[in-house]
This record gives sequence, C-alpha cells and structure tokens, in this order.
Amino acid sequence: MRAGAFAYPWDIDGDPAAPALLAGLGVAQITLAAAYHSTRALTPRHPAHRVVTAEHAAVLYPPDHDRWADRPLRPYPAGRWAPGDSFGRAAESLAATGVEVHSWVVLAHNSRLGAEHPDTSVVNAYGDRYPWAPCIARPEVRTLLVGLAAEAAVRPGAAGTELESCGWYGLAHLHAHDKTGGVALGEREQYLMSLCFCPSCRTGYGDGGAEPDELAAAVRAALEPVWAGAGPAGGLGDLEAPVLAWRARTARTFQEATVAAVRAAAPPGFRILLHADPDPYRCGADSGTDPAHVLGLADGVVARPPRVAAFAAHARQDTVIAANLSVVSGMGGAPGRLAHDAEDARDAGATELRLYHAGLASDEDLTAVRTALRKLS
Repeated sequence: MRAGAFAYPWDIDGDPAAPALLAGLGVAQITLAAAYHSTRALTPRHPAHRVVTAEHAAVLYPPDHDRWADRPLRPYPAGRWAPGDSFGRAAESLAATGVEVHSWVVLAHNSRLGAEHPDTSVVNAYGDRYPWAPCIARPEVRTLLVGLAAEAAVRPGAAGTELESCGWYGLAHLHAHDKTGGVALGEREQYLMSLCFCPSCRTGYGDGGAEPDELAAAVRAALEPVWAGAGPAGGLGDLEAPVLAWRARTARTFQEATVAAVRAAAPPGFRILLHADPDPYRCGADSGTDPAHVLGLADGVVARPPRVAAFAAHARQDTVIAANLSVVSGMGGAPGRLAHDAEDARDAGATELRLYHAGLASDEDLTAVRTALRKLS
C-alpha cells in the first residue's frame, strides 16, 4: 500500500537531516501543512527548537497580495514559527529526496478570524459564539475559504492536496485549559451543540420549513436531560429533517465550490483529497459528507479506519481511500500495530495509508513505522 505521512514545515525547515529521515521511513509522500490552525507542537529532533507555538491560524507561505488586497477577510501570514516561505523551503528539501509533496490545508478552523470578526463564527442555540469555528453558510466566510483553498493547495512543488475541515465545524475543539468535559457529550449531543444560529443559518432553516426560534428552543429542550444528568439528548421531531437537509446542502455546495476552485488553479493530474466522514451529522476536521457525492467530486478521501468501508462502497477504480492511522504513541497511537492495522484497513477497502504524524513521533515510534512499512512493501 502506498503510504504517506503528515508533517509541518517547522519539522523540516532548518533541519538538514529531516528530509532524509522522513524519506527513509519508506513513505511515498509527505502531506505538508500549507495552511494550519493554531497549535503547540513538539519537534523532537530539530536542532534549533523543541517546542513550536503557532499562535494563530495562518498560511505557512507568503500570501498573494493581489489576490487578497480588496477582500475584507484574508488569511493571516505566519509569525516566527514559520517565517517567509517555510512551506516552500521544506517542500524543496523533501523533493530532493524523491519524496512526493502534497499540501495539507485546514479550512473552517480559525480562532483568530472569529476573535477579530465575530460575525463569521458559528453561534449555538444558547447564543454562544464559537470563535474557532467559521460558519460555512456565511457568504464572506465561503469566499475566504474557497480562495484560501485555491491558493494554499496549489503551492509550487505540490503534486496534490488534502483538505481538512472542508465542511461544518462546531463545539469540539482542542482548546487551551479546556473545561468542557464536566458533562459527557456523545455524538448526538455534540451535533446539537454545533447547530449554528447565525443570521445565514437562521434564514436557511426558515427557508426549509424550520422556524429558527422554534428550532433553537427545541435544541435546548432536547439537551435539557443531558445537563440534568437524567439521560441522553432527545430528538427534534419534525424539525430534524429540514435542519439536516439545510446543513447537508450547505456542506455539499461548499465542498463543490472548494474543489472546483482548486481544480481551476491546479495543473493536470493534481490530486485532491478531502478529510471526510460518511456521517452527514459530523462536524470537525473530518467533515460530514455524502460518500457517493464527495467521491464523484474529489479524487478520494482521507478517513479514520472505522469509516473506510463506507467510502470504499462508492469507490471507482482510481479512487483514493486513505486510512488515517495514528503512529504517535504518546498521543494514543499504536506504531507497533501499524502492519496489522494497515492490513485491516486494506481489507475494509483502503488503498493508501496516512500516518499521523511523522514530525511529532519519537525516534522509537519512527523505528516501528519503518519496520512496519518494510513488511507491507
């Protein structure tokens, strides 16, 4: 199976040994971040640093001034954690080893955007804003993210792209000093807490037959047993179908516009994958999709192993179904099981592997990865 691994430019830029180390794992490609959210990341081997703090969502290359000059919303350049064209320098050094580079572009996840432009954010049924979650129903947000995808995906040296958060984002977020775990929220509860009530979504619900104030009240009522510790969330009755229809349609048209913009900017043969989930309710990095639709739109998907089979059922002969496997033991990954997990993923219909995350993994984890990929070759 063809294998690729994720990396950040700061894992490679400024470390002369990094490209050969990554190529020596036996991967065919590195999926290299070109636009990424805020994070704090360990760099276990870099000669100049051990911890990188990316203070806000940013592009890791110089954005095109002419593209963004007259737009009210625009991507933020990175600071000292990825100065100048950090992506370009890392991509060039990787290319010298023969490893193929694909860009990794995070879209609907941007806390700085929400802080500076609050009207762009998802608003829940209680009126709380989620500044990390741009609402993809907002026209100005869609314009920003579609433009960002076209620019960040098609970087010099990239043979393809993988688009993360290409859909709805919501409550779930790895927030600093997070205190939201006091009440356990399952998938249903997460979905209800992620329904957006910004002006665009309220109009969308209303046009579909779900009066927005009635819907917000229904969401709060459905969640009341959860806050009281009396049971799981309830349903929305007759409002359930029009709400899902609005959100699914909004996600579909956003994904269509995004992929079309990347294709228009890309050379022939440029490969476009979406980080995706087959559950239309899903919010987050792996956005909810209709598998048949998204596989007719993009060249494939990157999906968690339990979700692979649902996409494989709709795959064409040339469709890429990449199983996303964690290989960082300190973050719950199992690099020692990689060969076994890869076989399981292949049996479920995966055609490729994505290993999260070569830059974060310890030397011991990378040794296990190298061993496993040799067994699979």
